[in-house]
Amino acid sequence: MEIREDLRYTESHEWVRVDGDRAYIGITDFAQSELGDIVFIELPELDVELMANEQLGVVESVKAIADIHSPVSGRVIEVNTDLEDSPELINDDPYGAWIAVVEMSELGEIDSLLSAEQYKNFVENQ
Repeated sequence: MEIREDLRYTESHEWVRVDGDRAYIGITDFAQSELGDIVFIELPELDVELMANEQLGVVESVKAIADIHSPVSGRVIEVNTDLEDSPELINDDPYGAWIAVVEMSELGEIDSLLSAEQYKNFVENQ
């Protein structure tokens, strides 16, 4: 299981890469391995305003359907449309296959997310 040091994490297994006021959001390696082969993803609409922990999208695998939550508050400014035709990209590269980019309205929310070490401990103790 890969956990990248340069990302922040949630207990619902999303990752966030921050670039200025933009948050690139995806699901973790742990999440994709638990889900199995991903066959469908429902992406968020552009320009939707989200609060932290609000549903961002849905991922469907051969084993389960899981909600994806936004770790931060803000407006969806970009979605990864490559995932519509190839949702399995998440299985191949969970940290490269970001799902959406949110322009954050509350930059301080990042500080409440888990560090790589905290996320590793969380996963190990589940």
